[in-house]
Amino acid sequence: MNETLLQSWNDAWPAVKCSKPLTTGAGVIDESTFNTIEVEKVFNTLNYASTLAGQAVLFRSLTQPLNSLEKIKAKQEALEELRTNLPLKENIEYLIENAAAQEKNFYLLLFGKFLGSFETAREEHEIEGYGYLQYKRGVRFMLELVARIKAAEAPQSAYLKSIFDKITAFADTRPYSLMEGPAYITENGIKCKQERKGLFPLAIIFRPRIFKPVLIILFFAMVWTLAHFFPTDIFAISVEAIPTAFIFFVPLLLIYFPIVGGFDRDSCIIPLRNEFKNSEAVAQALDALGQLDELVSFLKFAEAFAHSMVLPQLIDAAHHRIKLIDAKNPVLGKENTRYVGNDFVLEDEKLVFITGPNSGGKTAFCKTVTQIQLLAQIGCFVPAKSATLTVADKIFYQVPEISHLNDGEGRFGTELKRTKDIFLATTARSLVVLDELSEGTTFEEKMESSSNVLNGFYRKGNSTVLITHNHQLVDNFVNQGLGLSKQVEFANESPTYKLIDGISRVSHADRVAKKIGFSKEDIDSYLAGSE
Repeated sequence: MNETLLQSWNDAWPAVKCSKPLTTGAGVIDESTFNTIEVEKVFNTLNYASTLAGQAVLFRSLTQPLNSLEKIKAKQEALEELRTNLPLKENIEYLIENAAAQEKNFYLLLFGKFLGSFETAREEHEIEGYGYLQYKRGVRFMLELVARIKAAEAPQSAYLKSIFDKITAFADTRPYSLMEGPAYITENGIKCKQERKGLFPLAIIFRPRIFKPVLIILFFAMVWTLAHFFPTDIFAISVEAIPTAFIFFVPLLLIYFPIVGGFDRDSCIIPLRNEFKNSEAVAQALDALGQLDELVSFLKFAEAFAHSMVLPQLIDAAHHRIKLIDAKNPVLGKENTRYVGNDFVLEDEKLVFITGPNSGGKTAFCKTVTQIQLLAQIGCFVPAKSATLTVADKIFYQVPEISHLNDGEGRFGTELKRTKDIFLATTARSLVVLDELSEGTTFEEKMESSSNVLNGFYRKGNSTVLITHNHQLVDNFVNQGLGLSKQVEFANESPTYKLIDGISRVSHADRVAKKIGFSKEDIDSYLAGSE
């Protein structure tokens, strides 16, 4: 189970990108894959969440995607309900809009730094005075969230119902009762009204305001009593002397404010906020708000995308399968109306080789496949005309890594360690993309090592995609009837960014060298000019 947002913030000021991928083999993606497939760019593309909680939940979903078919389908059903039930969608959007305007008040209450009595707040996380205003605004955020959910139309989909239930269930908890007030300060700690026992318990009622009418009335009643029963010249104040008498109340106020305000802050507000911050009920309600915002963000993403968007059809199978029609990259295709889509089918074959010259679109396409798989596993729409796939228990994307000076392995050993970690973590339900294999060694050793690795993945049964310039390696596997061969298409020396059948046997290295101004002719020209 994922950490709640309150747990992940861990007493720090709330941040959107507070979640991290799990270690290799522990989650669907690991840190290396997270970086390689540019998940942060996917987040920026997908992020239409209005609340900080919604953005943090969305980022958490991308770093730790679901691997449960049932849970993903539940999110899809919720999206379908919101897409077809416009009144419910508009109600939730209005709720989120109001929450976005107030949620910082709640974070200030939970995580703000109290200043001295007479200091002025200069940062968003600082609280001046005794914290009465911040307390009232903070609890109002949670109370209004519950009230708006209770007033909203009840959803039908199980995922939406579970979100609504988390928030409405908060109304039956001790933290909610304390927020609603009053809170009672007793010798046994702070009590809510449901916990108050006895008709006249010995307790101080906490209300978030500096002026305490009962306390002030008791003070003047005491003065009146003393004047009535012990008449002396001290209490014999004429009408004309009343303005002068008020001067003597100023020192009393200077004593009153620090004593009463300091007591409320230290004995009431700070203990209450600590309880709220560590409350599982508060954490679940806040996460539920983020989950609502995440769903609305998915809808806005689909509406803003320049191409066809679908909710993928999820199927159950013994090994990973994927079929995409006119798939486009979620990041690059968002606003590019001319972005070229591709079909991709990897079902029973389990192994596919993608060849072709540099800058032809091999890497962009493989990132498209892995990013679409990732979007599918957070319950989101994907950029394609149709998409059918299984849920991957692991998604890996390996690229050549530079060895460190102190690892003693060199480039080949560093890469092979990563490949081994991926191999051991995968199952038949995994999706693996390998960008070249066995770099940093001789051609003969590269052929042998790459063949061994690919045979191992093939026998495991997962979907494996290899990007390579090594057409001899591809020939060996295709001649054995193992795997599919695809290549990026070029026309008139320029890439079309289409994926077609076949094996590319050219590199177009000279074309790339000319493009960057470092061809043989460029070198000769430079040397001739320097002589």
